[in-house]
Amino acid sequence: MQKNRFVCSKKKTNSRHLYYIATMVPYGKETEQKILRHRQMRNGKGFETLECFTDLKKMVQTEPGFRADAAEEGICVLLECMSNLTANELYLDTGAKERTREAVLEGIRELEKRCRGLVAVTNEVFCDLPPADEEMQEYLSVLGTINCRMAKMADQVTEVVYGIPVEVKKG
Repeated sequence: MQKNRFVCSKKKTNSRHLYYIATMVPYGKETEQKILRHRQMRNGKGFETLECFTDLKKMVQTEPGFRADAAEEGICVLLECMSNLTANELYLDTGAKERTREAVLEGIRELEKRCRGLVAVTNEVFCDLPPADEEMQEYLSVLGTINCRMAKMADQVTEVVYGIPVEVKKG
């Protein structure tokens, strides 16, 4: 079971609005195919898809569905995924660069204030080989900080290991 499929199957809700925030930049055939697979997986589940490659906070503040009082309407959000958003903020021209940690976490906090349920997907990239260079080390450090802070903020943390959901923190 993939992370996305796990989240979609778990997030049964009576929400009036379900949003999927996609962070993967469609930069080639492989990513375009992956994006298509994710869309097909969500098909019929009621998600409205929004794309946000950088500046999550600004997108949340300007998207009409995320008004300040939107949480009262029961909005739920699936944000996928933190590793893409982090890379985008670090490396895209429009990204936050050295402010990536702060920018991503500010966006998460803003989103959390405006929705009833927030599910954020991330990746465990820290078990592989040691980073080959300083740039990769910086990326891992930034993503690690973001993941740790999100886990502290979260009511529940589930790690999907080889398709098996493992509860890390129960809400």
